[in-house]
Amino acid sequence: MENRNKARRFFPSQFAVFMLASAIGIPAGAQQAQTPADPQSAPPAAAQQQPSPEATTYVPPAKEGFWGRVNPFARKTWVKRQTDPINDRLSELDQLSGKNSRDIQDVDGRAQAGIRKAQSSADAANQTATAAGTRAENANGIALTASGHVDQLKSTVSGLDSYRQVSEAQVEFRTGSPVLSPAARKQLDDIAASLTGREGYIVEIEAYSPHAGSLGIQNSERLAAAVKRYLVIEHQIPVYRLHSVALGNAEAAAAGNEVTKPARISSVHLRLMENSLAAQAAVPPQGTAALTSAERP
Repeated sequence: MENRNKARRFFPSQFAVFMLASAIGIPAGAQQAQTPADPQSAPPAAAQQQPSPEATTYVPPAKEGFWGRVNPFARKTWVKRQTDPINDRLSELDQLSGKNSRDIQDVDGRAQAGIRKAQSSADAANQTATAAGTRAENANGIALTASGHVDQLKSTVSGLDSYRQVSEAQVEFRTGSPVLSPAARKQLDDIAASLTGREGYIVEIEAYSPHAGSLGIQNSERLAAAVKRYLVIEHQIPVYRLHSVALGNAEAAAAGNEVTKPARISSVHLRLMENSLAAQAAVPPQGTAALTSAERP
């Protein structure tokens, strides 16, 4: 009875040991039996028939077990030995990738720096061109202004001695008498009134006498002096604006008549002349009375 009990307790343990040994031994036997049948381990037929003379040793390919190249019972050292080449290649690829990335960044940085420098140069050139254009426009404006001033000065210089006739009148005297009659005074008053507010004018005074020779010249001088004296004293006409000449009985045209003939009466012919510059600078007074009916603009 006791022997049976011992046999019952011992049998399960022996069975477990047997099963474990079978599990370990079967894969190893299968690996050894499968190795010659592997097509990769068999050399090519051509290589067996024509062996290379240079081949000295033959290195068979790595064996594959029942589990292929993956061994579920492999140790860490075996796994490390299999994966080290892969890790080395990955490390090399990482280094190469990092180097390429650094090179790309370096090239990109230099390109960006070159672009910024070129842009700065272009901006500076644009600013310089703009400033030059502004200075050229200013110089052109100054040149145009100077040209206008030159033209104005030329017109001024050419107009200094340029006069145009505004009006004329004839004052008659008694023969041989330089005394002004009331009608003659009225004519001279009208002339003085037309000169009020006017600039750049002169009054030409031509005195005539019917007498010939020196006597006629002396009489005409007294007539011109009487007219000038009246305008200066009574109307404060500047002396430098009055220009007189004694012509005696020289041939002259009467007021309003261009036909010349010898003087037959004592008379003074007055002609108002205006400078062209004064005419441009100031508008002639409005409503100025005509000196005579023979006024010519």
